[in-house]
Parts: sequence; C-alpha cells; structure tokens
Amino acid sequence: MALKRVLTLRTVIATSAGLTLASSSFVAAVQVASFLAGDAAWLAILTAGFLCLGAACCFSELNARLPSAAGIRLYFSRAFNDRLALTISLLYMTVVMGVVGAESYVLAFVLNAAFPAVPPLAWILVMFMVVTAMNIRGVKIAGTFQELITCGLMGSLLVLGFIALSKVDFHLTGPFATGGLPAFISAVAVGVFLFVGFEWVTPLAEEVTHSRQVSRGMLLAVGLLSVVYALFTVAMTATTPRQALVASPAPQVVFARNVLGPAGVIWMVILSLAASITTFNAGLISVSRFVYASAREYVLPPVFSRLSMRFFTPWVAILTVFATGVIISLVVLVTHRYLVLVNLAAAIESIVYALAGLAVIRLRQKDLEAGGSCRAGGMFVPVITTLVFAGLAVAVMLTDLYVLPCLVAGFAIMWWYVYRVVPVLKSKYQPRRPSRRRRPVAGTAEAGCEKS
Repeated sequence: MALKRVLTLRTVIATSAGLTLASSSFVAAVQVASFLAGDAAWLAILTAGFLCLGAACCFSELNARLPSAAGIRLYFSRAFNDRLALTISLLYMTVVMGVVGAESYVLAFVLNAAFPAVPPLAWILVMFMVVTAMNIRGVKIAGTFQELITCGLMGSLLVLGFIALSKVDFHLTGPFATGGLPAFISAVAVGVFLFVGFEWVTPLAEEVTHSRQVSRGMLLAVGLLSVVYALFTVAMTATTPRQALVASPAPQVVFARNVLGPAGVIWMVILSLAASITTFNAGLISVSRFVYASAREYVLPPVFSRLSMRFFTPWVAILTVFATGVIISLVVLVTHRYLVLVNLAAAIESIVYALAGLAVIRLRQKDLEAGGSCRAGGMFVPVITTLVFAGLAVAVMLTDLYVLPCLVAGFAIMWWYVYRVVPVLKSKYQPRRPSRRRRPVAGTAEAGCEKS
C-alpha cells in the first residue's frame, strides 16, 4: 500500500504556515520589537521573511529533485552521505517534538488567564486526542481542518491588528527608527525564528496531487506570514506599553485586554488555542510521515510503517508521535524549561537551513540539469542561505549555554543509533535479494551435468 495523493495547494500553504504560527510566536515577535527604538518591527520582520524565502527556495529545489516523505534525510543523503543525513534528520525530528512541549507551556499561561479552574494539562490532552483522531481518519480530513483553522487564525490576527491601529489613528512613532545597525541585526536574527518550521511540509510530497505544490506552498506561506507578523507586531507595540509586553509570557493576551477589554481576552484565548492546534496538527502530520518513511526504509522498526487498511494513514507512527508529544508536554510543564527547547529548535533549524543551502550547491555539482523550474536562481541564494543561517546557529549557541552541550549530546546519541542499531534493523528486516546465478548455456559441461 502507498499513501494517497489527495492534498491540494491550499492544504500545503495552511500546513506550512500553521507549523510556524504558534502561541510562542507572539513572544518572539515582542522580542523583535524590544531591540528597536521605534515602531520599526515591521521592517525587521519583513527582512527576516526575505531571508527565509531564500531558504524556502533551497528547499523548493531539493523537493523538486527528490520529492519524498523522507524529506531532509533523502536530500542530505544524496548531497553528503547517508549516515550523516540520517543522524541530522533524526536529531532534527526529535527537537521538533520538543517544540510541542514549549508550545504547551506558553498555552498554559494563556488558558490560565481565562480559565484558572481548568488544569492546562486537560486542554493539552483534549487537543492532542482530537488532532490524533483526525489524522488517523485521513490526511484529507486533517488537511481540511488545517486550512479552516489557519485561514481563520491569520484573518483574525489581521482584523485585530487593524482594530488596534485604528485606535491610534494609524499613527506610528518612528516607523523607520531602528536604533542603529547592531540593534536591527539582532531584531532580524530573532525575526528569522518566527518562520521556523515552514519546511516541515516537505514530508507531504507523496500525498499532494502534484509534487510542485510543496514548493509553491512554502513560498506562499512565508510571504503571507511576513505580512501577518509585521502588521500584528506593530499593532501590539503601538497600542500597548512595550515593558508590559516583554514582561509577560503571554503578551498577546496583555495586548488584547488593553485594546478590547475582557472581550479581547476571550478572542485572544480562542486565537491562541487555534494557533496551538495548528502547530500540533501540522507537526503531527509531518513528523508522523517522517517516522513512516524511516520505518519503510528499516531505519526504525518496520511496525511504524504500518498503514490503516481503511484510511491509508500511518496509524502506528501517528500514535507514537501523540504519545511522545504528551510526555514532552508533561516534562516541560513540570520543569518550566521551555526556553531551552525553543533555543534548541532555533539552533537545529538554523543548522538544517544552512545544510539545505549547501546541499543545493553539492547536488548542482553532481547533476546540472535537475531541479527544473524550481531552481534557486544562481549560486547567490544557496550561498547566502548557508552563510546567514550558519551564523545564526552560532549566535544561538553563544546566547544560551545549554544549547551546545544538548546538541552535542543529542548528536552523539543519534550517531550511535545510526552506527549500531540501524545496521541490526536492516540485517534483520530488509528483504534480501535472491542471488542471480548465471544459467548454464546449453551444450556446456555444467549443463550436461544438470541434465544427467
């Protein structure tokens, strides 16, 4: 059995955008504004979006060359070597699951502001179970749900932003006042992480009606997110004291209360729930497909490649991601170490983006004709993408001293798994090709022996 090709461009855009548009994104947006002197957050966010478009172009070319549910593992395997690709991709997906824990922590603060009597864990479990049930029933259902929620969320953020700006007669204080080049660079560096995760949609390459829709969807998602983030961030900082926003783990609630009162809080709680659901749903869709593809290639136990006979969905992989997400959420709620996960995700994403640019360069050297109309024009885009995101990865490691040791430890564990466990799995489960014996030609001595 194979995955069903039922997803359209709308679903790809909604999944790519939904992966990045999380409740924790509002915290990062406020941090972008905190670096700047005036209301120039829009400029830093649009610049960050432009840089991410370069990374999206690289992933578009890689997807055009190698459309597969294996995603980055296949890209890096062809560009570098299989063991390095497998190590990076396994570490990458493990850290991606950590984002769920960080998102759960931020969501807990939002829900506590509106419903203090309801335990945050109850909301998290309900969301996970609903999203998991939809994914098991079919990616078409999950994809349609993703379209509705993401479109409603982005539309609501735009409307709320315009309402807030109308209260100050659309007057901005220093819309171009960045406070100097160093401040602007720092703001752009944080702004890049607003878009982290848009490429997680590449594992859907085997379920879209045409593989090019993945490439187009990523580019359109980054463009739409740039506009939404820029408008909403400027609206927050233009109508609410910046100190109050920075001091809160849920700045979007502070902003909504300041603009619309109690009604605004309710509205923002609903939007935050929608943002978290889109992140959970899109993450579950993408990570479960990566697990399925890895098991199909005997990198993970083959049980994870089982498909539902009725819905043609990788139900074992989906349930595994569900259980992992719940466990991580519990750990983060108890330890409150959500910032470590955020920074880990930022670092590994920057490393992956840099490697994507380098992979494009390597694959072009091997095959000049592949890539077609999705080629990231010239050498400028992949080279700049590699250099910019490599620098951002280093910046994150210097900012948070826990990031580098955690990455080194994670890389060591995954390297051991790739070298020790994967060969055992492949020797045990991978079907052996029957040896091809050369059939004797009639009239030879060997043929005569067989006839006698």
